[in-house]
Amino acid sequence: MAQPSTLYRFRVDLSDVDRGVYDQLDFRTAMHPSESMPYLFTRAIAFALNSGEGLEFSPTGLGDPDAPAMSITNPGSGRVSLWVEIGNPSPKKLHKASKAAESVKVYTYKDPTLIQKECQGQNVHRAEDIEIYAIDPKFLEKLSENVQREVKWSLLLHDGALTINWGDHHESCELKRHYLT
Repeated sequence: MAQPSTLYRFRVDLSDVDRGVYDQLDFRTAMHPSESMPYLFTRAIAFALNSGEGLEFSPTGLGDPDAPAMSITNPGSGRVSLWVEIGNPSPKKLHKASKAAESVKVYTYKDPTLIQKECQGQNVHRAEDIEIYAIDPKFLEKLSENVQREVKWSLLLHDGALTINWGDHHESCELKRHYLT
């Protein structure tokens, strides 16, 4: 019998100074049994930092390897305006994403040069436009300590510095932006 997914609720007071977005977010996401806590938190951070009208997690979660982790689809045209991946997606998936969407972003908790090296010499459409955001794994480990199924964060992004406060705790790291090429 397969293990069920665990549902987490995130309540985030967002202050994204870099984008000029200030909002209170309340969203739920399921953690697949094969998923790690750093992966889950990277997804939650990516969701908060890309919040906007129409942003949705993939309805099938990890069940559809061809679907984006999250995306925004233009309701008028049906075109994907934003495709977000988590971790280290394959060159093939990045190629597909870049052809299907106006903008592609990857959020990783691993070394971003691994993605860049894997894509070297591969045919990835508009590779120079694909943004990679690296989150320090130690930062994610600190967030993972004593995690509850209802997560309440105050998230601040200012000049590339990411700070998350919860309870009496806070952690900061640099959100490093790279490009695929």
